[in-house]
Amino acid sequence: MTMIIGTQEYTEFCRFLEAQCGIVLSDGKQYLVRSRLSPLMTKIGISTISELMQLIKAPGHTELKNNVINAMTTNETLWFRDVYPFKVLQSKIFPELIEKKKTIRVWSAASSSGQEAYSIAITVLETQTRLPGLLNNVSIVGTDISSEMLNACKAGIYDELAMNRGLSADRRRFFFEDNKDGRMRLCDKVKRMVTFRSQNLKDSYALLGKFDIIFCRNVLIYFSPDMKAKVLGQIAAQLNPGGYLFLGASETLGGLSNKFDMVRCEPGIAYRLK
Repeated sequence: MTMIIGTQEYTEFCRFLEAQCGIVLSDGKQYLVRSRLSPLMTKIGISTISELMQLIKAPGHTELKNNVINAMTTNETLWFRDVYPFKVLQSKIFPELIEKKKTIRVWSAASSSGQEAYSIAITVLETQTRLPGLLNNVSIVGTDISSEMLNACKAGIYDELAMNRGLSADRRRFFFEDNKDGRMRLCDKVKRMVTFRSQNLKDSYALLGKFDIIFCRNVLIYFSPDMKAKVLGQIAAQLNPGGYLFLGASETLGGLSNKFDMVRCEPGIAYRLK
């Protein structure tokens, strides 16, 4: 039986989701809520969004609330997404930062199941082969709001479908090992470079520390204009002077922040903190 979501309960759920994690659902996305939440609701034995909201609001249901957010968080990702950010790291940004700094910190925000953060780590290792003796002190922090995704990140184990999305045969051979269950496991030298932790982009980033490069890609598209501006302001506060920000290929600052200069990288665009 198809779950029917009334206009009022859909509006209430949308308000809850935006308040919790900043994600804005537009009108007509009931089908998305249905597809994401039906398995969870079947598991706990309820059939309407109204029942779900009543449970979430009741004391002692923090885990259920987190499970709902996990289910609604978009976890679409792939290795070396759009290619150009990683080429720009290798050809321009890493060589530039090496001349100025002894250590380099990178943040992959909303890192889903870890492919972006680990793609950055692989890029560092590949750059080290081109610049021997340099780029030895790079640390990468990956964050996500979903505890389920963070567990997947830390495991670093991927099935064949995930492995086929953006990975070359050479990278599979050099940076992965057979997990002996039909899946592949990242080698330790890649995993050691990345630390994963929980971070809601609505909250303060101060405890994460300062960074030289921040990836916040394909995230802002889910936020309201006010939330986008808030996130960009907080990102600017966490970047070291002259630090770089990468957004998604379809995202721009769009008048939301005046704290960055656009850098045309041929191909692609990055933003440098003024």
